[in-house]
Amino acid sequence: MSVHKRQQLGIYIDITNKKAAGQKAIAVLIDPEVTQGSQLIQVLSLAERSVVDYLFVGGSTATASQMEECLKLINEFSTIPCLIFPGSPEQINDRADALLFLSLLSGRNAELLIGKQVESVPTLRQCNLEIIPTGYLLIDGGNETTVAKISKTLPLSQTDPEAITNTALAGQYLGMQLIYLEAGSGAKNPVHNAIISQVSEALTIPLIVGGGLRTTKDADTALAAGADLIVVGNILEKEPTLIPALTQVVKKYNKILSQ
Repeated sequence: MSVHKRQQLGIYIDITNKKAAGQKAIAVLIDPEVTQGSQLIQVLSLAERSVVDYLFVGGSTATASQMEECLKLINEFSTIPCLIFPGSPEQINDRADALLFLSLLSGRNAELLIGKQVESVPTLRQCNLEIIPTGYLLIDGGNETTVAKISKTLPLSQTDPEAITNTALAGQYLGMQLIYLEAGSGAKNPVHNAIISQVSEALTIPLIVGGGLRTTKDADTALAAGADLIVVGNILEKEPTLIPALTQVVKKYNKILSQ
């Protein structure tokens, strides 16, 4: 692990400081199954030059060896704080800086509410990762996602914003430090701006929004609605050169704030 990363303030403190200051942030999601080798190096180079805030690394079915190779390249070619976005306990790797300790609050599968978390503890006790408890809500993005298939849970319907808001607040009341609204990789429809607004207004902790954000307009809409941190991944596997334009959207908000 790069020393300069370990010497930074805690990543969660950084996220909450940004929220307290009214600043927005962006994370690039890297799936080690898909983005590898020279393609990964290109993504990292663009992310560095564009001053992306965070890297999220993980996938629904990525293997431990794929995570290892991916994180080796990230440590070699990037100085951006790196968080594991785990699909399973085997994706935990001490080469990252932090771990989103996810609980799938939108489903009722006990394995993903607490079972896999308990399974991961022996590994986590041997790691030097910053652990960030995160309430993960899968939102219906218009098509069946890999997460829904693997978790054997149904996403929350966007026609019921009250249920989504109540689930997010339940996560906050349980002590989650982040809430993540996820429409799923390759979602037809991102989380609706009205839902983001309602959840954002109800929460006092940072709100992450991802899934289906394919354009600068999508990113702008999510941020304007109240997302503190947007996550973009699937579209960048095909068009990594979108990274600078997406980060400019975030910078626009932060520039306005500083004026």
